[in-house]
Amino acid sequence: MKRLLISAIFLACAAATLAQSAHRPKHEVRAAWITSAYGLDWPHTRALSPADMKRQQQELIHILDKLQAAHFNTVLFQTRTRGEVLYCSSIEPMDAILTGKTGTDPGYDPLAFTVEECHKRGMECHAWMVAIPLGSRKHVARLGKHSAKATHPQICVPYKGHYYLNPGHPKTKEYLLSLVREVTKNYDVDGIHLDYLRYPEGAKRFPDRYDYRRLAKGRSLDQWRRDNLTEILRHIYEGVKQLKPWVKVSTSPVGKYRDTSRYSSRGWNAYYSVYQDVQGWLGEGIQDQIYPMMYFRGNSFYPFAIDWQEQSNGRHIVPGLGIYFLHPSEGNWTLDEIGRQMNFIRQHGLSGEAHYRVAFLMDNTQGLYDMLLDDYYSTPALQPSMPWIDDSAPTSPKGLSVRQEADGSYTLTWQPSTDNDPHNAPTYVLYASDSYPVDTNNPVNIVAQGLRDTSHVYMPVYPWERKKYFAITATDRCGNESLPCQAK
Repeated sequence: MKRLLISAIFLACAAATLAQSAHRPKHEVRAAWITSAYGLDWPHTRALSPADMKRQQQELIHILDKLQAAHFNTVLFQTRTRGEVLYCSSIEPMDAILTGKTGTDPGYDPLAFTVEECHKRGMECHAWMVAIPLGSRKHVARLGKHSAKATHPQICVPYKGHYYLNPGHPKTKEYLLSLVREVTKNYDVDGIHLDYLRYPEGAKRFPDRYDYRRLAKGRSLDQWRRDNLTEILRHIYEGVKQLKPWVKVSTSPVGKYRDTSRYSSRGWNAYYSVYQDVQGWLGEGIQDQIYPMMYFRGNSFYPFAIDWQEQSNGRHIVPGLGIYFLHPSEGNWTLDEIGRQMNFIRQHGLSGEAHYRVAFLMDNTQGLYDMLLDDYYSTPALQPSMPWIDDSAPTSPKGLSVRQEADGSYTLTWQPSTDNDPHNAPTYVLYASDSYPVDTNNPVNIVAQGLRDTSHVYMPVYPWERKKYFAITATDRCGNESLPCQAK
């Protein structure tokens, strides 16, 4: 019976061909990971001079331009690697990947630059931060007095040639929150995205027995470790919400929670292998989104995607897709594998998907970028809402005025929404159509999103794309959208 059920799921997915992709939703997370570790995605130029700095920035702008053109709306920008960061920190040193030398200022603040450039393009920027691993012994030694091991030795432990923060030490959560608080307070990020919030895989001999004996209070070692990770996440979640309630807190857990009633995880899962009680996190409400690393196909993907959604507690489930497997050296998957997974995500009401890694989008591996641009992401999408944080829509903008210019462009101006909290001001979504009133429920009509000013110049790319009617709405940072103001 179990095999028949799994086969039915798989056949249903296979039946949805690329040409028959599911209805394009108006609200959907479309994310890409930009990996700075080892310069995998960015940067490829070291900032050794002002000219090099500009080239480094232009590399990133090129990535963001292509993501915007394909209607992506979320950038997961790697902000903390292993004990190094890509922003101006008073806690950890600037990453050597920027200049070739740890702690050296590249001439600008990469996180501030990325946030600004993302917002210009109507995209969210989430600070992707590696949590527990600190790197190899050699790497930590290279950081010297700037390493976490040197500044906070009591919370660092060696294990199999690498150093880690010790999740069982009570001060570890404080150290991680200090980094997260620094980013949340000083930068206009839209999310904090925690990676590697887990123990090393199969870490039966992880050196935490002293803390376990002191602090376990009758719990098994496995349960104590799960509780340690949960306590770290709870502490960070509450700390972020105290500063900025709209900033999304997410993790990228192992892609299978544990065995499901539908299918076995085959001994590798979040709950047992790395002590992540992710469904517990969702149930407690200490996650706004999760990006499970579902870099699998077939029966290792579909049953577990359903399981995440069924246990979501209304939070955003955004499967991470292993697009790197499209490359011949990685797995040589066929493109229709990614298409089937995206169809499945939409058909079962998940909140979107994230692509690992952005380099494979930039390289258009097996035509993936073209497929997204021409089909799956051919229309824009807004962010899903977060009603558990705030479910009140902002007031509508007023007085939308449209003036056609001699060059064929349109200059649109409007009066702002009266929800003018300087720290959580609404942004605007512009719609256009040949029908009045403009249907703001149809994503085809979205012209621009994330607008921060009360004016916009719209220039149709082709004359036949020129529209007659326009509407404007306000959206807050929890994804609530106002009623439209229509231009008559």
